[in-house]
Amino acid sequence: MDNEKIKDMLLDIQDSKLEFSVVQSGKESKRVNGLYKPDTREILLHNKNFKTDNQLVYTAVHEYVHHLVFEEQIAQNGGREPPHQARSHTRYFWAKFNALLEIAEQKGYYRMQLSDSPELEALTKEIREKYIAPNGHLMIEFGRALVRAQGLCEQANIRYEDYIDRVLQLPRTAARSMQQVSVLPDADADMGFENMKIVAGTRKADERAKVTEAIKAGKSPDSVIAMMKKKSSEVDPKVKLEKERDRLTRTISELTARLEYVEESLASL
Repeated sequence: MDNEKIKDMLLDIQDSKLEFSVVQSGKESKRVNGLYKPDTREILLHNKNFKTDNQLVYTAVHEYVHHLVFEEQIAQNGGREPPHQARSHTRYFWAKFNALLEIAEQKGYYRMQLSDSPELEALTKEIREKYIAPNGHLMIEFGRALVRAQGLCEQANIRYEDYIDRVLQLPRTAARSMQQVSVLPDADADMGFENMKIVAGTRKADERAKVTEAIKAGKSPDSVIAMMKKKSSEVDPKVKLEKERDRLTRTISELTARLEYVEESLASL
């Protein structure tokens, strides 16, 4: 593929109003397959790294997402460019990248068929059946054991946090995640522990169902998390303002009480 064809492909996947160029270096790089230069709006591809156009397309879409995110940031900053050293591979980035890869697949620009490698297809089946699903079931049982341990700690007047920290030597966040997963109604252990954590972190039952459906449909974890964040941001503006008012009211009340205490302390000195 030449540079113009790559650019046309990227624009067909998602349009961009911010001008950019695609340059193939004609070189091989051991450090990176490509990069995006925000100062010149240039997508650089080290095309000697790729054996197939499919590999080139993957990297081209990756670097194009950097350009699209940069374009969004300029719009959010009122036309001003964001700092170029800002963290680039955020969860939002990976979610957008996965979404564009899906579009690239639908349009026939990119493909990933496990059937092209029967050995990899068989290994994938083994990984899912031998490791991911059993790990999910094990973590559910582990979480249930921790719930019982917490109850026994309370009966014995032992701080559960201390038990987790110094007896089991588990990170508290890990223990909490296992306990949350263990009480999930209709938990699907076959999706694996990490995906179950995403489901468990979703409060409403209808939203948990949507998260589960998205995971089973093959959406990446980052895409699912981004989807839920988008939904949470679509709250009624009035409700958001009312919540902010309540938070500010509490803060003012606490600061007022603190100010009175400080003034009284100063007067007594």
